[in-house]
Amino acid sequence: MTLDSQPLGRRERNKQEKLDRIIAAASELFAEHGVEDVTTQQIADQADIGTGTLFLYAKTKGELLLMVQNTHYAEALERGRAAAGDVADVRDAVMAIVQPIVECNRTQIANGRTYLREMAFGDAEEPHHGEALAISARTEEALAEVLRRETSFADDAATLAHIVSSISFLSMAAHADASISDETVVTDIRNQVNALLSR
Repeated sequence: MTLDSQPLGRRERNKQEKLDRIIAAASELFAEHGVEDVTTQQIADQADIGTGTLFLYAKTKGELLLMVQNTHYAEALERGRAAAGDVADVRDAVMAIVQPIVECNRTQIANGRTYLREMAFGDAEEPHHGEALAISARTEEALAEVLRRETSFADDAATLAHIVSSISFLSMAAHADASISDETVVTDIRNQVNALLSR
């Protein structure tokens, strides 16, 4: 039996169970009320733990939101990456990656805006912030991979991917209004991407 295949000890299982309860409680409360209208005490109560224990897992509501949303963003990225694999046109493949991320961000508008703020300005030492940045880096890698399909973009693929990521980030932040449709945001990003890649 290898070290990796050994079952978790009681202490590790307890920590994982608490983390699972925290994520479930925060997910439910954030989805129902929005991050701004939920207190850490409510999350602790719903997770059936003390607030001191909660703060061992995340120090702020922003970190809790990152903890909850990182999984959703990673899943959106994988859906986009899979969809892009079936799209021949490079610009359409780029948008195939971007669209599920936009939809994820706008599932709950206030939470999406807070997530972007925490990702950009959160505590760099906090592991959930680090994971959010890692998802952003994986998104850029996926975009660069698609861009390299076209010879004229190959040398600049990483830079172009970074610009597309920035365009997406700013468009999502600028359209943080529930009356604006996801498709409007996607179209805004598509128009900017087309202008960038029309060379």
